Amino acid sequence: MKLIQAITTLIVAAAFVGTGTVQAAAPKKPAATKKAPAKARAAKAEPASAAFTGEIELVQQLGKDKGEQLKRLVERFNAESGQKIVVSERDWQQGALPDLLILDDDDEARFLAGKPRYKPLFEVMKESREPLQTFKERPGVMTPVPLDDKGRIVALPVGLSTPIMYFNRDAFKKVGLDPSQPPKTWFDLQQALGKLADAGVACPYTTSYPAWVHIENTSAWHNEPVAATNGKREGPLQINNLLMVKHLAMMTSWYKSRYLLIFGDRDEAEAKFASGECAVLTAPSSSFPTFSRVAKFDVGMAPLPYHDDIPGAPQNTLADGPALWVAAGKKPEEYKVIAKFVSFLLTPQSQLEWQRNAGYLPLNRTALLASSSELLSSELANVRVAVKQLASKPPTPESRATRYARRGDVRKIVSEELDAVWANRVTPKAALDAAVARSRALPLDDVGPTKKAGLDRSVARAQR
Repeated sequence: MKLIQAITTLIVAAAFVGTGTVQAAAPKKPAATKKAPAKARAAKAEPASAAFTGEIELVQQLGKDKGEQLKRLVERFNAESGQKIVVSERDWQQGALPDLLILDDDDEARFLAGKPRYKPLFEVMKESREPLQTFKERPGVMTPVPLDDKGRIVALPVGLSTPIMYFNRDAFKKVGLDPSQPPKTWFDLQQALGKLADAGVACPYTTSYPAWVHIENTSAWHNEPVAATNGKREGPLQINNLLMVKHLAMMTSWYKSRYLLIFGDRDEAEAKFASGECAVLTAPSSSFPTFSRVAKFDVGMAPLPYHDDIPGAPQNTLADGPALWVAAGKKPEEYKVIAKFVSFLLTPQSQLEWQRNAGYLPLNRTALLASSSELLSSELANVRVAVKQLASKPPTPESRATRYARRGDVRKIVSEELDAVWANRVTPKAALDAAVARSRALPLDDVGPTKKAGLDRSVARAQR
């Protein structure tokens, strides 16, 4: 904690100078008036949220380890503010709607479907006269889901991450690989996996979220579009290109040779890596703090591999993850507490804690500067690798993040076709062609989260 405060002191002075932070409307300077009695002045000095004495419920789906880190932040806010935010992991669809929600992609889609259940964050902050100190404009690499169709912040993207490569440094040393020179390309990684396999490693490589890592991000990393775009409309998929056919054919050959093992469509592979069973893993950059607490070996990190025969590669990867949504229909005094909590989350100290303990990407310049600090080099190495990847080159129309690729029904199609490849039922080219053909039956994505046209249909398909 002292180290965080020291870093904060060094960089807070330059935190938002020229950063273009989003600011809520500041109160107008009051006209000069006759001084009120001391008691009246004291009453006016009380925070606006002091009138609220109830509980604010925050439902989270970050998992056990990251959920514990969230609770630590919430406990500090409660202690400093005198308020009471309670973190829970219940089903948000059962009982009363929670005040705050951090949901995974599937539940987020359900939450956004139908009649709006949320109050836009920019409205909450403006009405409470709290500054929204985060980046003014969404970086092109970041998922656009937390913004409306006008680019205004409707939810705080507290769980942003991008896929990177993790490796067991001890296992590398044991087979004669230099952990200070991790593989840069997929071909280099193939050579390393061969050495690991020859040495008896049963699981040389695995991956979490195969569709996200090997389709969405590998496409952006090589400046290839995932979906067609026509003005503001997105879809269908465009993943049956030469790059994807080549990449998936390589992964298929690894799978058949048992260089690559697949344990599921989500984060199942991470436990296999953390236990030491698998030597190499591609997974979200936010997984590092958990690995550092659980793994009994030296965890190495490196950028996602790329194909060096693709002109211009590497390009950029994508930042995605859960956001903090504010429920609609709450009382004004509750929203004032929520606004203060959001401001608390964006303070330098909280941002540094969140990066160190949960591994998520910074949301403002203060946190971004901290991630490059040599004083925190070992604790924020994952964030530095992630930021370098995201900023490798300015995003292009082809490499920008889209809503369409993130949709539950689209990811379900891609995951099902990948499963068919792993099961040896279809060839990589046939699977990619099938995914593109199936996506043509889906509605195009031409709306932001504040407009639900098409969302009900896509969510319904995802839930079938």
